[in-house]
Amino acid sequence: MGGEPTFVPEFPEGAEWSVAADGPTKLGYARALAAELQNRVWPGCTILFCPGKRYDGEVNPRWALRLITTADGTPLVPSPDLPKQGGGTPPGPQAIEALLSGLGLCLGVMLHPLELSDPGDAQRRVWAVPLAWDQERWHTTAWTLQPALRQLNGAAGPAGLRLPLEHFPAGVLKQVLTIEVHADGWGVFLPPVPRQPFEQLLQAIAASSSSLLPPELSGVLPLDLDGRWQVLGLTADPGVLEVNLPVCSSWQQYADWLQALEEAGTQVGLRSFKQQGDRSSGTGGGNHLLLGGPELSRHPLFVRPAWLVAILRYWQRHPSLAYLFSGNSVGPASQAPRCDEGSTSLLDLELAHRLLEQLREGEDHRVAMGETLRHLHADRSGNTHRSEISLDKFWNPAWSAGCQGLLEFRAIESMPDHRWSAAVALLVRALVVMLLDPARRPAALHPWGDVLHDQALLPSQLLADLHLVLADLEAAALPLPGALFHAIWQWRFPLLLHWQSQDLGLEIREALEPWPLLCDVPVEGGSTSRFVDSSLRRFEVMVHGPFSQHLQLKIDGRPLPLAAGAGQPIAVRYRQEALYPCLHPLMPVHVPLRLDLVALADERPIASWILEDPASGCCSLEPGVGAASQPAAAALPLRPAAPGLCTMDLRF
Repeated sequence: MGGEPTFVPEFPEGAEWSVAADGPTKLGYARALAAELQNRVWPGCTILFCPGKRYDGEVNPRWALRLITTADGTPLVPSPDLPKQGGGTPPGPQAIEALLSGLGLCLGVMLHPLELSDPGDAQRRVWAVPLAWDQERWHTTAWTLQPALRQLNGAAGPAGLRLPLEHFPAGVLKQVLTIEVHADGWGVFLPPVPRQPFEQLLQAIAASSSSLLPPELSGVLPLDLDGRWQVLGLTADPGVLEVNLPVCSSWQQYADWLQALEEAGTQVGLRSFKQQGDRSSGTGGGNHLLLGGPELSRHPLFVRPAWLVAILRYWQRHPSLAYLFSGNSVGPASQAPRCDEGSTSLLDLELAHRLLEQLREGEDHRVAMGETLRHLHADRSGNTHRSEISLDKFWNPAWSAGCQGLLEFRAIESMPDHRWSAAVALLVRALVVMLLDPARRPAALHPWGDVLHDQALLPSQLLADLHLVLADLEAAALPLPGALFHAIWQWRFPLLLHWQSQDLGLEIREALEPWPLLCDVPVEGGSTSRFVDSSLRRFEVMVHGPFSQHLQLKIDGRPLPLAAGAGQPIAVRYRQEALYPCLHPLMPVHVPLRLDLVALADERPIASWILEDPASGCCSLEPGVGAASQPAAAALPLRPAAPGLCTMDLRF
């Protein structure tokens, strides 16, 4: 197992905690969390600042902090002793000279340092030391550079990423170790070398700087092809700090990491949810879950194509697995659209599944599975990463990181309690295990049609579907506690209004609404971005007892049809705010909404409420306060966008 939980500060401020990937405070929070995890979980682990992915429209690559330890949890290098007298201050030129001399002795080479200047910080001292690994030994070279060229470029980041390498000697590897000393301490940038010389270099630096304050390490993380390391990553992602968990061999290890992250995050002012008044929600950055094999040579899915088909079919048949544990952005324009919300027809999905089921079990079919499915699990633009179950890391040789045998379950949002996130992960694992039994596998996909984005997005229907999922697990002797998932459901779909009089009851809960995708919009940096119109909202109305025989609910003076009877779902779609850009910019905002409960017999008012913002719920009005609104179409009852749907639309 693996995971990607996300965190935000207790009081998130600035674009880096809403839409931007980076900003002035995110790296500081990441370093604080890394230090706390180093103290709590992996004492003495190596913390390495790495360049991450570069995205269109962004000048520099995003950064990532990597915490590295051996497979059994021991440090890569012995933990340093406390600094000696004066060791808490940045090292001076003499200390750097001694460090380089000791480093050269440890590696068996003569080092040739070149001092550079930093145009952005005249007080910073920088030494560039050519140091390359070729075959089985270290190599050095003298870097002769004219004085006018001996300076870093003006980009942000450690000195090792800002070197004037265009003037490096020709014909030799461009691998350079850099040392920089600044007012707050000192750092070392490690040249890009394989894992074993990387560890040797770390040990040499530790031995040569034992009398100094430990440096901040940066560099390129080597590939660990034989699984000798455990690595946890902290990365800059839009609006959040993302954590990339190390590989977990069991659910318990995964759950332990979630608990450790919650406790460490609390200590440094980070948490896995956002608070708005009395309500909380996820971070908006996701909490993706990954499942894979112990190693590629004995991956359990590669030799069981029908098992993978069963997983994909079961998720398609149960909307609660796509919508109940995700964020507010759902549907085709979200980060995790279902397979039947993407670019593929149901027919093509069925054909692919049938062909895969015909493959012989026990033989390795990773190539056939990857090539068949990766074109089907994508959003409508063809992005294979944006899918409820993403297979872009399953077996895709066209991508450098595409052949890992991973299934990524992306329709999972961060939650305020680590036990809830652990329970969702256990639910996923239990379902995957259940579907090992051919007798419990669904035979076909379900043709949802318009029902998917109508009824299937309502709280009552998602809860009913979850009960079916839990019943399947119980029948397979894999029972999970329903009360815990019911608590997640209540948090996910807050109660906006509850009214009860004897055997008559009324409940209104916030529901989900798939937001439409807008066209390309130019953004800073010369690129374009795709926005969604998130101004639409929906709530579900549930009545209990013989409600519709005696009472009627009016929304802004328009009757809400409840003829379907008690226990049947009905919802109302409305426009919460005016955004730019958006669909239908001429359409007015509908809030505040007035809800009036009246007696059918004589139109006598029973109760009235105002809905201004779902975050604050419905505000009750005192009897006689205000008058019911009378729009031009007040005599017309609310109606759905199409016959047979249960969502009434205030836009009509």
